[in-house]
Amino acid sequence: MKNINGILWGLVFIAAGVIFALNAFEVTNVEVFFDGWWTLFIIIPCGAGIFTEREKFGNFIGLCVGVLLLLSAQNVLDASFIWKLLVPVIIIFIGLKMVFGGIFNRRRIKIIGKLEKDGKGAKNGTAVFSGLDIKPDGETFYGGAMTAIFGGVECDLRGAIIERDCVIDAVAVFGGVDIYLPENVNVKVNSVSIFGGTDHKQHINKDENSVTVYINSTSIFGGVEIR
Repeated sequence: MKNINGILWGLVFIAAGVIFALNAFEVTNVEVFFDGWWTLFIIIPCGAGIFTEREKFGNFIGLCVGVLLLLSAQNVLDASFIWKLLVPVIIIFIGLKMVFGGIFNRRRIKIIGKLEKDGKGAKNGTAVFSGLDIKPDGETFYGGAMTAIFGGVECDLRGAIIERDCVIDAVAVFGGVDIYLPENVNVKVNSVSIFGGTDHKQHINKDENSVTVYINSTSIFGGVEIR
């Protein structure tokens, strides 16, 4: 995701620079700052996220919002109509996500519910306008909840003892949660993202691993990264 976004923004800046140069030498007369140009900061990353991230829900909403705002800025659609439409549409999409997520992930939800009920000694951490490091080296890890609100939480489990399947609830609201897992566990992620994202491409699951860490990730204008 980050690499794709970097390439796309690089191409945008190169194109803008070329246009500025051609305009300066009066070869062209192209208006770079068109009405609604700022919506590109929503449309480009969300559009890239649809093709590069497993969790496409939040990026799809972001892309729709960006396109609607662009159409409003171009006077194609009435601004008041768009603002009245945005909230209901987002709520409907969230509802659909929850319904279909419940239908297609019944087994995972059942497993997670049992693990959360049986879990003892869970590690919980909350960072609000601050940073928090969780590093239970040499301790047995049974699961936990990590919440970052306008802050950051770093949970390093590479030195922890994970003897059985467990659950981590990670919530990032205008903040970030970084989770480092040892190589001898597998990870399964269920994520909901609204103008945010969950990245777990860096952790590689292996057939010989007998323990699974289930991660419930919620990102709202924030991000959860699993390494």
